[in-house]
Amino acid sequence: MRDQSFRGHVQNLEQQGELVRIEKPASPTENISAIGWKTYDQFGKSTLFTNIIGFPSWRIASQVITDRRKWAIGLGVSEDDVIPTVVQRIKEPLEPVLIAAKEAPVKDVILTGDDADLTKLPAMWTSENDPGPYIAAGMAVIKDPETGTRNMSYHRQQILGPDRSGFLICPRHALRTYQKYQALTQPMPVAMVIGVHPAILYAGGFTTRYGVDELSLAGGLLEDPVRLVKCETSDLEVPADAELIIEGEILPDEMTEEGPFGEVTGGYAEEGSTEVFVVKAITHRKDPIFYGMHSGAPMTDPQSITGTCIEAALFEHLAKVEGGMDLSDVRCLGVSGLMAVVIKIRPKSAGQAKTALMAALSSPYLHPKLAIAIDDDMDIANLNQIFWSLTTRVDAAKDISKINNTRIWSLDNVSDIVPGMSPMYRIGTKVAIDATKPWSTRLKNKARFDRAMPKNYYSVKIEDFLP
Repeated sequence: MRDQSFRGHVQNLEQQGELVRIEKPASPTENISAIGWKTYDQFGKSTLFTNIIGFPSWRIASQVITDRRKWAIGLGVSEDDVIPTVVQRIKEPLEPVLIAAKEAPVKDVILTGDDADLTKLPAMWTSENDPGPYIAAGMAVIKDPETGTRNMSYHRQQILGPDRSGFLICPRHALRTYQKYQALTQPMPVAMVIGVHPAILYAGGFTTRYGVDELSLAGGLLEDPVRLVKCETSDLEVPADAELIIEGEILPDEMTEEGPFGEVTGGYAEEGSTEVFVVKAITHRKDPIFYGMHSGAPMTDPQSITGTCIEAALFEHLAKVEGGMDLSDVRCLGVSGLMAVVIKIRPKSAGQAKTALMAALSSPYLHPKLAIAIDDDMDIANLNQIFWSLTTRVDAAKDISKINNTRIWSLDNVSDIVPGMSPMYRIGTKVAIDATKPWSTRLKNKARFDRAMPKNYYSVKIEDFLP
């Protein structure tokens, strides 16, 4: 069976030159966030901190799937094949398998009672204006109380004390399940999963229909069933190879103040209130690695996880529009805080690029409010070429479309909150920009909108001429 661990991925990153070890003393509340962010921003590398001030038995790894190269290493494919592979594999889910506790590395250390203490975990103070340390990497495993259907999704947790934290629930599947527990006036059992294989990290961020077990999708991505083990304090099952599990419950009738928090938009989520998570037990591996997930200013893993999910969903979604389009690639721009997508397309007829753009803005994800279509002669991974297309191939009067009064992602602070609703519900304007060559030039075969590249640019291999 394939390795399903977080530490295995970290080791692979290091072996392939994608990770930097930080062996000097560093603090999770003072500088680990800044060091990890700068290491990726300046060098494109992940980080592994091995000398954690105040937490001598822990290590912290961060920025482990922040780009296509790191996803490719995690999934064992080439960079070009990441999205097609994801699209194909999630169509072939594999049901998880249950193993005995004695075989599960995450049961190496079991802490209950006063020993199950959140303040003994090296949670990071991530963004400057956060009120304190957060656990940003936790994926909640829960079950529908009526059907037993399992769900897994990300929820940020502001640490409030040794045995409790905030627990943000967005209006998606987890809220639907939680409301069923509220109707029963019962707490909702939750197991927070921290530090797992990239396939499981991806599945936790993927939007699918209610009732689909994300852990079966992770099995499809792994091409092996995910190994699960029973929790200590509930009937929930969690990945047996995880670094850390925090078992607890969400109270049905208590809220707490929370925030602000540096979110994936690159700005701050507004202060508000969240549900309350109460700790029951903590289990973890020997010599544990805490997944120090960054959030806030791009680029960080949350933008990459959600962005990659959006790319796969759009790739599949657009493949069905107009019976199929000549679509080369899709990118969700993490640097835009997940609110802009670019589609690379060769239109087959006039107006098709705009049809694709409208479909991209009404996809399974609310995040994109700006969609850009570029031609197949552009490099979709190169912002310079995207911007060049925007300035040389766009006539604003004809190629820019606005769609007013549409549902907008809840973290888009510039858009209006729906009157009488929480900031989870916003309404605003979506924009589509057709930056493909004008259709008339295709028919007349004119070069006036071509990019003036050096002669034989596409055939010359520069490595043939370098020492």
